[in-house]
Amino acid sequence: MAAYLQWRRFVFFDRETVKEPSGPDGAGAKPFALPPGIAVCDSGRGNLVFGDILSQIWFLPRSLQLSSFQAYKLRVTHLYQLKQHSILVSVGEDEEGINPLVKVWNLEKRDGGNPLCTRIFPAIPGNKPTVVSCLTVHENLNFMAIGFADGSVVLTKGDITRDRHSKTQILHEGSYPVTGLAFRQSGKTTHLFVVTTENIQSYMLSVKDYPHLELDTHGCGLRCSSLSDPSQDLQFIVAGNECVYLYQPDERGPCFAFEGQKLIVHWYRGYLIIVSKDRKTSPKSEFAGNEAQNSDKQVLNIYDLCNKFIAYSSVFDDIVDVLAEWGSLYVLTRDGKIHVLQEKDTQTKLEACKYMLFRKNLFEMAINLAKSHHLDSDGLSEIFRQYGDHLYNKGNHDGAIQQYIRTIGKLEPSYVIRKFLDAQRIHNLTAYLQMLHLQSLANADHTTLLLNCYTKLKDSSKLEEFIKTSESEVHFDVETAIKVLRQAGYYSHAVYLAEKHEHHEWYLKVQLEDIKNYQEALRYIGKLPFEQAESNMKRYGKILMHHVPNETTELLKILCTDYRPSGGNEGPGMLEGRKANSEEFIPVFANNSRELKAFLEHMTEVQADSPQGVYDTLLELRLQNWAHEQDEQIREKLHNEALTLLKSGRFKTVFDKALVLCQMHSFKDGVLYLYEQGKLFQQIMHYHMQNEQYKKVIEVCELYGDQEACLWEQALGYFARKEENCKEYIAAVLKHIENKNLMPPLLVVQTLAHNSTATLSVIKDYLVNKLQKQSRQIEQDEQRIQKYREETMRIRLEIEELKASPKIFQKTKCSICTSALELPSVHFLCGHSFHQHCFESYSESDSECPTCMPENRKVMDMIRAQEQKRDLHDQFQHQLKCSNDGFSVVADYFGRGVFNKLTLITDLPSGKTATTIEAGLQRELLIHTKRST
Repeated sequence: MAAYLQWRRFVFFDRETVKEPSGPDGAGAKPFALPPGIAVCDSGRGNLVFGDILSQIWFLPRSLQLSSFQAYKLRVTHLYQLKQHSILVSVGEDEEGINPLVKVWNLEKRDGGNPLCTRIFPAIPGNKPTVVSCLTVHENLNFMAIGFADGSVVLTKGDITRDRHSKTQILHEGSYPVTGLAFRQSGKTTHLFVVTTENIQSYMLSVKDYPHLELDTHGCGLRCSSLSDPSQDLQFIVAGNECVYLYQPDERGPCFAFEGQKLIVHWYRGYLIIVSKDRKTSPKSEFAGNEAQNSDKQVLNIYDLCNKFIAYSSVFDDIVDVLAEWGSLYVLTRDGKIHVLQEKDTQTKLEACKYMLFRKNLFEMAINLAKSHHLDSDGLSEIFRQYGDHLYNKGNHDGAIQQYIRTIGKLEPSYVIRKFLDAQRIHNLTAYLQMLHLQSLANADHTTLLLNCYTKLKDSSKLEEFIKTSESEVHFDVETAIKVLRQAGYYSHAVYLAEKHEHHEWYLKVQLEDIKNYQEALRYIGKLPFEQAESNMKRYGKILMHHVPNETTELLKILCTDYRPSGGNEGPGMLEGRKANSEEFIPVFANNSRELKAFLEHMTEVQADSPQGVYDTLLELRLQNWAHEQDEQIREKLHNEALTLLKSGRFKTVFDKALVLCQMHSFKDGVLYLYEQGKLFQQIMHYHMQNEQYKKVIEVCELYGDQEACLWEQALGYFARKEENCKEYIAAVLKHIENKNLMPPLLVVQTLAHNSTATLSVIKDYLVNKLQKQSRQIEQDEQRIQKYREETMRIRLEIEELKASPKIFQKTKCSICTSALELPSVHFLCGHSFHQHCFESYSESDSECPTCMPENRKVMDMIRAQEQKRDLHDQFQHQLKCSNDGFSVVADYFGRGVFNKLTLITDLPSGKTATTIEAGLQRELLIHTKRST
């Protein structure tokens, strides 16, 4: 009884008396009255079911409209309403004596207005007449057990609604009355609990021969046993006068010291309902009659076994039974009244008990209560917070932080952190922050704070445990952690974290800026995938080159030719190496010319198609080394290397850049080579002129004068301006000018007139030879003129003769096939004759002689060209005068070939050229030519 008194009492149920429905006049409803003589009752399928001593079975739906039918002739003694089927099983008597009958009713089917009775059979163990004490039915309709006062238990196996498909046998025999039965289904295993006044046994019905086990040597009275729901693991509850025991099929479970004489035991939604005698009143065992009399007082207690409190307690007058339906409890009393107990909602219950629990600091009970009633996480978090605040105010910081940890995810972390920022409570703050990270709810600030806690505590083991979690368990911002560790001087931890989580930049920052471990940083870069290795070498290459130049150069050589990570980080599919652009790494060698030269030479040897910048830089580097070298042998070697690089053919597209480099470093051979490759012959000659290398000037003219004739003229002008004696070179130039007829003699004389040392003897031979050539040319021109005159006179005479005299054709052979002429034939005034068939085969025009036609066409083309060019000349002059941009007009006509060089014939005294006269005569001959047959 002491344990019972220690349980807290609450009022989680509201009690009301069920009243009849209000009438149409709206008058106040009277309490609902049950029929008299109720002996047994049950509930399910939306009805409260009663059986009375007058053989009637009553149904009370939620609308409170009672209905009944006569089930037996004498009385109803037991009822069992299945919860999942509309099947009602009853036990009653149709005749006097001990002869109980079991009837199975199908409530969904009707027989003359009453439920259909699907089965009737006598309820006796064998042939022994005995009274039925209890009844239970399995919800799967395959088992039914009936207990008797003589200690027997009859089991019906199979379809209990039909005689044909079921089998009845005696399962248990004993000396003590059976007071309770209950089926327990767990998976495919079915157990039957049997309780008598003196013992408790468990039968396994899913195994052949039904093995059984005695669980205890004390029992209980009628209606003092029940089966719990899954919240209590389907335990069998047996209520004795001193304790309440819970049983599993194979053992006894916990017990609760609830003293008092138990009358009724039920299980409802996680609550244990016990009706016991009120010790303050005298008990009565008879049913209440219609006449007024004092009824027994009984106490109804509703226990929460999980949380160990009493959810409701009240005194009633002589309870018949307690039924559960429509989400409420219905208490039937002997006076015919029905009292409903409606459970309050969770929030109302918590509000009702919160003040008392919190006031008395019973937070654990409040938490358990909230959990058992499935309070949402927000409500639980508030209880945890208040509990934590209570413990914090009492100075129990360790306990408080445990409660605050349970609020993670609901309570703002800053609420807790502010309470524990004191240095003396740093351990508690660390525990809270650790849990915050484990639940992946920490931000960067929380990570910073936690790591600072570790460093303040100098707890290296905890720090290592925190950062060395596996990849799948990382609950913090890695970058923030690295920053904090770096600031706190935990460089090794920062490096470990950066390497593990592949924060390559942070790893290299710590190694290079803090630890100064350049070799390790270089090794790490060599393990990175190509893209990361390339980017980090661009970022940190200068630092590495300054401290470990040789190793850095070797890594760059690999990176730019055939890079494969040393750790195989590219994956199995990357069988081919990758290469970076070597030109982009040239700035890395800013102060390391020796390593730069080795790198560039390696790239040009291994990779002939290296970027142009590599060759440009290598050329500049070699020229610098050559220019600053004092040792003649080494200087000569560097000279050859630079010239060889120039002649490699890699500078055609950057000719100007290479030329500027050679000029900047006064690399004479390179400049001349590039001039020659660019066909800049004048620049070559000017270069020698500037250096007064006269022989070289002559050599340049001899080598390239055929490609660029003006070189000789420039050479003559150059030597003419020299005051020193250059007669030898002038004579050589004049000889070539004379042979190629490059300059008019007068221009030569004018050019040499500026030289005070050049006398007439220098150009004497040149002038004599030139005059002799001109004399010969004059003679040739006069002979050609005379020839044209004679030819013209002959043609004129021939024309006059054709006009005045008949033409006699005396040709005997065809001019085409040279065979003897035969009629029909074709004759032309030019004197040619043809067979007609030969003429038709070879002639392109009926009016032209096939033999003379090629020459005639040449003449006609010359005439048309002269006429067309004369027209173009007039048009050109007109456009040139009218245009604002005369240069564009000249360029346009130049592109159309107007200024192409023509061969001119010296004019005749009459003002007409011989060609013009000859063309005119030919045209006249063609006009008068006729076809003869």
